[in-house]
Amino acid sequence: MDRTKEITAVTLVGAVVNLVLTALKCVVGVLAHSSAMLADGIHSLSDLLSDAVVLVFVKISGKDRDSDHEYGHGKFETFATLIISLMLLVVAAELMASGVGKIAAITRGESVAVPGMAAVWAALVSIVSKELLYRYTARVGRRIDSPVMIANAWHHRSDALSSIGSLAGVAGAIFLGSKFVILDPLAGCVISVFILVMAVKMAVPAVQQLLDVALPKEVEARMSGIVLSVPGVRGLHELKTRHAGPGMVMEAHLVMDSNISLREAHDISKEVEAALKKEYGDKLQISLHLEPEDDSD
Repeated sequence: MDRTKEITAVTLVGAVVNLVLTALKCVVGVLAHSSAMLADGIHSLSDLLSDAVVLVFVKISGKDRDSDHEYGHGKFETFATLIISLMLLVVAAELMASGVGKIAAITRGESVAVPGMAAVWAALVSIVSKELLYRYTARVGRRIDSPVMIANAWHHRSDALSSIGSLAGVAGAIFLGSKFVILDPLAGCVISVFILVMAVKMAVPAVQQLLDVALPKEVEARMSGIVLSVPGVRGLHELKTRHAGPGMVMEAHLVMDSNISLREAHDISKEVEAALKKEYGDKLQISLHLEPEDDSD
């Protein structure tokens, strides 16, 4: 199975789970008089939207190069990662605002309805299923080096964490009395901070890639070492690198003996490309400019 098909298959599994959980939580939230569970169901709906973003953008990013996108469509995957990160930021902000609002209402002495046991079981089902979905999606995402899948995996985990907050509030209200329902918004506020931190950690690299920030210095140093180790290469300068979605782009000037033939210089450049491809695979796009040694200054 190729990369795009694998991402699509995993995301479709997540979409089905999210659809079932959204329906389950919303129905239980209404029938069991649990506002926390109803809000949790709306959160699961945001996961469905996240799955849709992945399916649309990954299909585009898997396309070959064309006249309008000569470096390929890889950045569409980076863009999708940024969108999901922003969605997580919104989820974190909503959880924090909701938690603070509920805490304020409870401290004012407003009455809160005690939810039914069905809300506890729905929360447990959500926690287990979304944590398993997170682990499955994150494992495949790391294996195929897909930032957008890892971002979507964290969206799944944010739903599991949200359900933990719901479980705390619902169980606290049922087993400890209505005054302990404040556990729900308190847990939600703490969880929102963790989601916020993770969203920022995913958004920053995505923004850097979209702004064509160079690859890490250690990667560039490794590339330079590989190039200079090829016999016939006298020097290397004007090295430029950047990300292209899951791939990388490298441009550089190769300095060679001015007395060799064009054919020899071409063969050496092909050896350089082969050495780089051996290290980084086909995800690396290479553009080399050849210069005679006495004109390289």
